[in-house]
Amino acid sequence: MHNHPNVIAVRDALTSAGSDAAEIVILDAAVHTAAAAAAALGIEVGQIANSLIFDADGEPLLVLTSGAHRVDTAKVAAALGVSKLRRATPEFVRRHTGQAIGGVAPLGHPKPVRTLVDVDLEQYPVVWAAAGVPQSIFPITYAELVRVTSGTPAEVA
Repeated sequence: MHNHPNVIAVRDALTSAGSDAAEIVILDAAVHTAAAAAAALGIEVGQIANSLIFDADGEPLLVLTSGAHRVDTAKVAAALGVSKLRRATPEFVRRHTGQAIGGVAPLGHPKPVRTLVDVDLEQYPVVWAAAGVPQSIFPITYAELVRVTSGTPAEVA
């Protein structure tokens, strides 16, 4: 699994960004939810940085949110000035990230995706994000996550 093209793309994107967070962990089984990932790692669910793709008036928006809560789409839409913010279809996600739902990473996409990073993640010394496939995950600090994604810190819940 370390040689999966999506995992390689994530590792390369981390390295290109000058990140030392290139330690990608391959789990024994796929983890499609924050709760499953947290259980597999023995950490709090809030430490999981869920990578959620939304359709923002036809454009992709990546929201990296704490696994401890849900995104308030009305709040985020209002803050961004978009008329409609809805969960993207699997096809939309794959088209814009090259990755499938459940394994979407914060980076390593064919082209940059506008990104919001949940400020609630800042309370943890380390957060964990998917690395391109559902059984891959990597640790990173909040500050580094914001930096490598060129993300905007935001209240998303």
